[in-house]
Amino acid sequence: MGPRRSAASSCHRLLLPLLLLGVSGFFQSYAVEVDIKDASNATCLYADWMMRFLITYESNNGDYKTTTLNLSSSVTHNGSVCGNDTQAALLAVQFGEGHSWSMNITKNNETYQGDFITLTYNTNDTAVFPDAKRKGPVTVLVKDPLHPVQLNTVFVCHNSYFFEAENITQIFWNVTVQAFVQNGTVSKKESRCPADRPTSAPTIPPTIANVTTASTTTLSPAPTSAPKPVENPDTGNYSLKSGNKTCFLATVGLQLNVTQNKPLLININPKTTVADGACGNTTATLKLNDGNSTLIGFTFAVKNTSASVQKFYLREVNVTLLNHLNGSVISSADNSNFSKWDAFLGSSYMCRKEQTLQINEDVQVHTFNLWIQPFLVEANKFATAQECSLDDDSILIPIVVGAALAVLIAIIVVAYIIGRRKSYAGYQTL
Repeated sequence: MGPRRSAASSCHRLLLPLLLLGVSGFFQSYAVEVDIKDASNATCLYADWMMRFLITYESNNGDYKTTTLNLSSSVTHNGSVCGNDTQAALLAVQFGEGHSWSMNITKNNETYQGDFITLTYNTNDTAVFPDAKRKGPVTVLVKDPLHPVQLNTVFVCHNSYFFEAENITQIFWNVTVQAFVQNGTVSKKESRCPADRPTSAPTIPPTIANVTTASTTTLSPAPTSAPKPVENPDTGNYSLKSGNKTCFLATVGLQLNVTQNKPLLININPKTTVADGACGNTTATLKLNDGNSTLIGFTFAVKNTSASVQKFYLREVNVTLLNHLNGSVISSADNSNFSKWDAFLGSSYMCRKEQTLQINEDVQVHTFNLWIQPFLVEANKFATAQECSLDDDSILIPIVVGAALAVLIAIIVVAYIIGRRKSYAGYQTL
């Protein structure tokens, strides 16, 4: 935990600018420190942390876009309260153009714990939501997933952790929090998050399988070890609901190929991946969060091929890689000019063979065992599939037959020439 700062007022904040360098430019984020004091001017609630939010919203033309909401340079903490044996503590901050975040913290005889987190974002903020269809504040409530902390113990988490609720991914790092502070002094006894513990997963996300360099040797191999083969990713099953009805079905194995800096092959683990997104009449978006540091979004759209025929197709793919240590954006890639995976509306699209989606010069997405239906799902089942040309073995039949005929003709021609030579050899000139 960093050094404490004294203050004459009942509460204060300290904002520390941090420039996080990403592929698409500089992302400015701020740390916020809140020190809430009771009536005797003793600290009762202390927090110092960094956070940002990835929000998917509907634009004016019906598309779904993902934007980043950061803490601004001006943050207030109106409404924060200490809490007591009968009242929950409240850590609340307000920032930017009408955005706010808060966490209720409850306690029992031995522990305290975040109860629920509330985020309100304002789509009237045109700098963050330049073309939002829905205008005004939007509130999302989510249960805090972290475990209870012993009283008189400060919770610390330097590594990043994040979770999703509806269309929002909340990312936190460099967190120091203690509620119900005793005797006005923040404890020196720490409770570390799982990501900070020595027995937790390594800095490289565990879903990164077979990290290779350009020469196909493994990253930091033993001197005598042979290169490990690159395995295909496991196939995951994902779905979205609109109300109680399934509106989006997807089965796919996913692998990222990132060539920026050191080349990486990242297999997405379906066991730790959560699906989120939005279903619409003309556009649908599937967002996959691998629970560690990778976010992938697929956007589908409907097109009219004739007056009475409609098809869906993959229009956009975006990939975001986050730093496992501090939540900063390592790489952000987007391609909105696809026209792939098209099938008639009301059917599904299938391609068992490996396909490659080129997002930009540094990022590729490889798909395996793909079966997807983004519109008009009935009875929670895939409709009749339209298969990709890679899976269509029927085109091999004429190729094989043609090759066999060519070989047969060549054999006949060679036999005929040899036969004629032998027949000429049986006659001698008188």
